[in-house]
Amino acid sequence: MKTFKMLSFDLVNEDGVLNIPLIDGIVINQENSRNSWILELFISKEHQTIFETYKESGDLIEVHVIISFPDNEPAPFKVVVSDIREIGNRISVLLKGTIKTKRNKYAEQLLKNLLNENLTNEELLTQFKKGMRERPRLKEL
Repeated sequence: MKTFKMLSFDLVNEDGVLNIPLIDGIVINQENSRNSWILELFISKEHQTIFETYKESGDLIEVHVIISFPDNEPAPFKVVVSDIREIGNRISVLLKGTIKTKRNKYAEQLLKNLLNENLTNEELLTQFKKGMRERPRLKEL
């Protein structure tokens, strides 16, 4: 097993990307034949309802996590909520799933979409940097 520090956590859904501020977080690569990963978030209790809804439904959810260094690209995971524990006025959320190893050339697709928006060079650069940082869901061309 390998463990990594989680620096940022984004929940991706049909409404877009929801950043969940972390108090602390860890990512564990179980290095097994199923390519299993465990993500543990230590967060404010205000987000408990969101995760309880996913836990009850058992739905697979997409999340983007920045691991180890702030400049790293977000790693995409498909996970289920396995457990939620209250710790004072905070919660620990345990997620289990797999990393999406298939890279979809996000940067190229983002740039392709932005080129169709007739932006100035400066606007293009600004929107590209923002898109790479926030990772919005892209429409296919």
